[in-house]
Amino acid sequence: MQKNKTIALVANTTWNIFNFRQNIIRKLLDKGHKVLVIAPIDEYIEYKEKYPEVVHVGLRTLRRNSINPFQDILLLLELKRKYSKLKPDLIIHYTHKPNIFGTLASHWAGIESIAIVTGLGYSFIHKGFIHSITSRLYRLSSKYNKKIIFENQDDKELFIRQGLTTAENSVAVKGCGVDLHLFSPQSNATPNKQMTFTFIGRLLSDKGIREFAFAAKKIKKDYPNTKFVVIGDFDEKNPSTIDREELLYWIHHKIIDYKGFVRNVQPFISASDCVVLPSYREGLPRIVIEAMAMAKPIITTDTPGCRETVDQGITGFLVKSRSGENLVTGIQKFLELPADKRTAMGIAGRKKAEKEFDDLKIANEIYEIVLQAS
Repeated sequence: MQKNKTIALVANTTWNIFNFRQNIIRKLLDKGHKVLVIAPIDEYIEYKEKYPEVVHVGLRTLRRNSINPFQDILLLLELKRKYSKLKPDLIIHYTHKPNIFGTLASHWAGIESIAIVTGLGYSFIHKGFIHSITSRLYRLSSKYNKKIIFENQDDKELFIRQGLTTAENSVAVKGCGVDLHLFSPQSNATPNKQMTFTFIGRLLSDKGIREFAFAAKKIKKDYPNTKFVVIGDFDEKNPSTIDREELLYWIHHKIIDYKGFVRNVQPFISASDCVVLPSYREGLPRIVIEAMAMAKPIITTDTPGCRETVDQGITGFLVKSRSGENLVTGIQKFLELPADKRTAMGIAGRKKAEKEFDDLKIANEIYEIVLQAS
């Protein structure tokens, strides 16, 4: 691909760009390309201060959790208008709605596109009407992509198995990567008086927050010198969001130590003995690889995306999904390890992050796919 091409990145939020796409933005700029970002504007538009040369174009009609077909038609028409006006040489779509409606719009505008499936989320975890519609829309749109990139092998194989794409048109990378300089091992300035297990993520049942609270309640009875920290906020528009009363119950009965939403998670990872994510399915869980990069052992589930992060018994433990009891067993196994073994798990996790999840490596892999598709 020659220099000075215009590449557009399209996502369902600017938050997504800020948190997950800066590595590919840097790579494209370093290679001499002009970068457009097309996404609804939110507080994370601050990324523009770091990349003033990037042109950000807002989206007005994208409602990421809406199932209103008329709203999606409006999005399709808005994307078609913007693509026809901006005329980028290639469009890279992220997340379901841009992947589907953006791909159709780019096809109608005569512009080549790549879709990056960052995770299958609620529509694939919960079988039903939404899953059926989403699958049909992917089957319709995916044939117009030059390539579909998945963030784990399981999602790629699922799409191929269900006929949503072809093996020839699909490739998997290991997530979006992690900044190994920003997330690096740090000594804990205030060593834990208690063994601290930390959950970081949106307060969704699909993230396993209920299983985490269940395990916290049971473990603390037998191991009173333990602490269970929760960091994250509600996602009101997601059907999987837990009730606020549940959170209040856990806080009131001192089952968890709730810290709310925080933008800088490094101090909380540093203060943890183990990071826990009992998710039902992920693209590739960023918080897990951030914790690994900081040399923290991991307990997560043996599910798509999550299972690619942990070498069982070496960097942490994999437990059964949707099972509070199995999570209890995993935490007990960790608690019974000698201190040097827990430290060795963290060191092994850091080495795995360096080898597999470096965001520079991931950006290079995606750029090579872009080169081949252009």
